[in-house]
Amino acid sequence: MKNNRWKPSVTVAAIIERQFGGVSKFLLVEEETRDGLRLNNPAGHLDPGESPIEGCTRETLEESAYHFTPTALVGVYMSRFEKVVPGQAAPLDITYLRFAFCGELGDEVVGQTLDEGIVRTVWLSADEIRACTHLHRSPLLLTCIEDYLAGKRYPLTLLTTDPSVYAPKA
Repeated sequence: MKNNRWKPSVTVAAIIERQFGGVSKFLLVEEETRDGLRLNNPAGHLDPGESPIEGCTRETLEESAYHFTPTALVGVYMSRFEKVVPGQAAPLDITYLRFAFCGELGDEVVGQTLDEGIVRTVWLSADEIRACTHLHRSPLLLTCIEDYLAGKRYPLTLLTTDPSVYAPKA
């Protein structure tokens, strides 16, 4: 019997704002995808043995070379898309469950190699992000920014990571 259990891909994302000469800008990454260069929040998949908060800290460092400390949950989001795989008759049906965090930007690790596929980091204003939706890797990029700008913040205590995540029981 085939296991048809639905398993969304869990991802984490950082919503990072900084002032440049009185202009508010957000840290994004430009990455190479099968559709060409695309923009996204520093984001990635949750790894086994880590909490969403830890995953967001790790992914932000790997993708942007900046230390990041989440201080609030902006929201939890779902999106779905089909990915065409060469040689396969049916496309993959993928659902993402994203935890987006805002927080404190730390120091940049100068000289750190960015994750494979990440070309560079960019700082864009909300208006610049709204003007280039055709370059967004995820439909959630702008949704997360808009929720952040609307003041959505939830305490990190909303999330509980059971100790079994770190040391699974038999």
